[in-house]
Amino acid sequence: MDIQEIIVVEGKDDTTAIKRAVNADTIETNGSAISEETIRRIAHAHAKRGVIVFTDPDYPGRRIRAIIEERVPGVKHAFLAKEKTIAKNGKGLGIEHAHDEDIREALGAVYTPNPNLKTETEITMEDLLLARLIGHPKSKDRRNRLGEILNIGMTNGKQLHKRLAMFQITAVQFGEAVAQLDQEDQNE
Repeated sequence: MDIQEIIVVEGKDDTTAIKRAVNADTIETNGSAISEETIRRIAHAHAKRGVIVFTDPDYPGRRIRAIIEERVPGVKHAFLAKEKTIAKNGKGLGIEHAHDEDIREALGAVYTPNPNLKTETEITMEDLLLARLIGHPKSKDRRNRLGEILNIGMTNGKQLHKRLAMFQITAVQFGEAVAQLDQEDQNE
């Protein structure tokens, strides 16, 4: 699988995992304190070939993703579920621990926010409350699973509404994902 865009990852081990799974170039942020030089390299790469942000599904990874999205609007996003990034010994989390087929699947389902389109969503905060995605004891687990189903990554309650709009998730897509969540809850 050849990837035209340059993939932004957190470190050398992530680059190794990406290159093992696909033919692609990477830019490493080397942590969540992204330097101005790294931002400039990402912006240049985005202008020349496009960029896919593919960071770990944890707080530093989400922070890096948010900084890049703010500073270089229009970059693409690839996500992997937390369970698919856990080290074999259970003592680590990151893209570097993912299986090659999971990396290829995530890169095959890239989302591209369009900054020129409206960023409103027909999904309301009330919808999120009714779907038990906010304000419920299991909201965090349900949001994480929703992020996997819709391939939009893990979010907190405040970010979820913005992420649904950013990736232009329709009410139908949202409804189908919530129905799947409810079905999975019943099967537990």
